[in-house]
Amino acid sequence: MMIIIITWLIVGSLDCAAAFALFFFQTKQNPLLLLKGISSAALGPRAFSGGWEVIVLGLFFHYFIALCWTVFYFIIFPRLLPCGTVFTNAVVFGLFIWVIMNIVVLPLSKAEPRPFSPIIALINICILIVAIGLPCAYIAVHYPLPGFAFN
Repeated sequence: MMIIIITWLIVGSLDCAAAFALFFFQTKQNPLLLLKGISSAALGPRAFSGGWEVIVLGLFFHYFIALCWTVFYFIIFPRLLPCGTVFTNAVVFGLFIWVIMNIVVLPLSKAEPRPFSPIIALINICILIVAIGLPCAYIAVHYPLPGFAFN
């Protein structure tokens, strides 16, 4: 259980740092606005007029989602792709996260839809592979949960 918590904090922090960097380089705006954008999934457009409470809520949502993906990787993913390499598992998991978040989660949220950009999609997929897929895959192979190990 401790390995899931450690992995969660690593992937949540890596993904957050990468998202902040991408947001800043794209918009030249304060990356904390990104956390308001995350909050807008639950609050809708009014999230952007909120203060620190909305930013903290966005950070909570970000880390909660990272926890869900980390738990999913350790508990369910070994059953879906039991014999892939660390790199293969990282790529498949990163792509899987991107698809579920963009095809299922975001359309069901109150967040404003954004226009599709193939370049931004590719960058986001790479971030998910590196920030979430690789740490989960590497740590799960080296510190497997009993009964949930990759064979």
